[in-house]
Amino acid sequence: MLLTADIGNTNITLGLFDGEVYVNEFRLASDKDLTGEEYENILKSLFKDYKIDGCVIGSVVEELNIKFKRAVDNAFGITSVFVDCDVNLDIKIKTDNPREVGADRIANAVAVADKYKGAVIVIDFGTATTFDIINSKREFLGGVIAPGINTQMKCLKSSTSKLPKIDVSISQRAVGHNTTEAILSGVIRGTACMVDGLVAQCEEELNEPVTVVATGGYCGLIANYLKRPFDFVDQILTLQGLKRIYELNTNKTSVNCNLDIISELQEIAH
Repeated sequence: MLLTADIGNTNITLGLFDGEVYVNEFRLASDKDLTGEEYENILKSLFKDYKIDGCVIGSVVEELNIKFKRAVDNAFGITSVFVDCDVNLDIKIKTDNPREVGADRIANAVAVADKYKGAVIVIDFGTATTFDIINSKREFLGGVIAPGINTQMKCLKSSTSKLPKIDVSISQRAVGHNTTEAILSGVIRGTACMVDGLVAQCEEELNEPVTVVATGGYCGLIANYLKRPFDFVDQILTLQGLKRIYELNTNKTSVNCNLDIISELQEIAH
């Protein structure tokens, strides 16, 4: 079975594939204080009932890169694939500095380029709300990064003396009749307005029609307030992109392009 690991700023999402079938999912906190040995023990415990034949890791948390890769390799006796802009992606990254692009955004771009024709905008609702823009030439052009919903909530609470901490929920009306309603309107409806506006502007700049694909925990909530609905919602899009990257980099012709990266990571880890 293939283990896909998406290391985000808040959580590590571990998805398990048996061929094309998505089998199971586990989540861990992205804890920088855990040692590699502790992560290794956690992985052995979580997957004791599964035979892990391969793993692909995408990470946006540098402090976890080496220790988590080493933990995976030691736990399952494999050599995992680590995602960055140097591996075979089957798309072109056309940003000013490709090394700045997070592995999750790369995985999203690879997934939609593989699944959809034409230009695509991926909107990922995580710690940050990100837009990833892929044109019809299979080029990742860049996108948008904005504070995520929970990040906005936490910022309002920590940066003000009178605003309360509230839970994310449905915004009943645009005009809040109390503080809670006002915050929910600003964050939830405000995010939806941002999505509508930026999708329109990005499509105009691309000068071609786009397919809008949403992923991440809050896309269902935000969908209630959009003027232009999402074309598709795919909650395992990032993991599917990681799976595709693994497939591209574990055949006879493409594995060599990743050997230098793997060797470098192993040397650092040891």
